[in-house]
Amino acid sequence: MSFGERMRARRGELKMSRADLAALLGVSPSAVGNYETGVSFPKEEIMLRLFDSLETDPNTLFQDSFQFNKQPLEPRERKLLEDYRGLSALGREAVRSMVEALCACRDEAEAAPGAAEPRMIPLYRTPAAAGYAAPAFGEDFDYIPVTGDVPPAAEFGVRIQGDSMAPYIADGSVVYVNRDPLKAGDVGIFCVDGDVFCKQYYKDPAGIVYLFSLNRSRADADVVLTSGGGRSLVCFGRVILRAFPLPGR
Repeated sequence: MSFGERMRARRGELKMSRADLAALLGVSPSAVGNYETGVSFPKEEIMLRLFDSLETDPNTLFQDSFQFNKQPLEPRERKLLEDYRGLSALGREAVRSMVEALCACRDEAEAAPGAAEPRMIPLYRTPAAAGYAAPAFGEDFDYIPVTGDVPPAAEFGVRIQGDSMAPYIADGSVVYVNRDPLKAGDVGIFCVDGDVFCKQYYKDPAGIVYLFSLNRSRADADVVLTSGGGRSLVCFGRVILRAFPLPGR
C-alpha cells in the first residue's frame, strides 16, 4: 500500500473528510486529494502537521517503503520524526514554526535576484525569562541580512534575556545558531518538554544530559535530564561561540 493509500485509509478511520484534513494542514482539499492519489507529496512542514492531524506516526504511514520527496528517508531523518512525535504539543508547535520560518527564508533567498544580495536569516525577537531563549519559535521574528557582525554560518538568531549565561551572553544580546553537531561544552538552543533554553551541553557516560548555565552563580537554572526519565529533549542548533570549560572541569 502506498503512502497516499495509507493516508486515505487513516483519514477514513477517523471519519474525516478531505476538507476537514485540508483545514488542519492549511492547504486546499485538492492538495489533499493530490497527496492521496500520488500526484504530489507534502512538503516538510505539511508532513509534520499531517502526523498530528491523522494521530499517527511515520512508521504507520510509510512503513519500510517511506520515501520523502521521492528519496529514501535517512536513519537520522527517521529519528528526527520519531523524536518529534515524542514532544509535547507546545514542543511540536515550536518545531513546526521553526521549520516553516527556515523554509520561508530558503525560498526567499532562492527567489532573490542577483547573487550579490546578502543571505537573510530569521531573528526571533521575543525575549523570555532569565536564561531562556525565545519561549516559542512561533513567536514573531524579523529577517536580518548575514552581513557585518552576523557569522556567515548562522542559520537563525535568538534574543536572550537574563543573567544565567552572563558574562558570555549578556542580557538582551543576540546569539546566532547553526546546525553543526554539538560537542561537550558547546552552547545550544534546546527545547525541553516544550520550554526553550539557551544552555551549555554535556552528556555523561551514563546517558544523563546536563544543560548548564555559564553563570555558575545561577546554577539553579541548570537543567538535568536522566536516562529514561520520560522528558523530551530536542536541540535546535549550536550557538556560534567559542568552547567553554564544563563546570568542575
